[in-house]
Amino acid sequence: MTSGARTGLIIAIVAILAIIAAFAFGIVDVDQTAKTKLPDVEVQGGQMPEFDVEAADVDVGTTTTDVAVPTVDVDTKDVGVELPTVDIKRADDPNKND
Repeated sequence: MTSGARTGLIIAIVAILAIIAAFAFGIVDVDQTAKTKLPDVEVQGGQMPEFDVEAADVDVGTTTTDVAVPTVDVDTKDVGVELPTVDIKRADDPNKND
């Protein structure tokens, strides 16, 4: 598995886990408000299209090269800062508008 494919797979897994967490923690609440009714359809004859496709060969890889990277020496000190907070009320919480 290439690095790009591995990165794409990791992003997909994180996105799926974020969606699952949104539902699990009540950030998203979905209620069905109407049932599905499919239309009446009548189909006769027809033909599926055919295609002859030739694709280019693509090779993806990596190469190593030298890049000038600066080195930085930084002195740090602890400073008190005010950080934002987030209060989440579940979407299905009857008291969320209080």
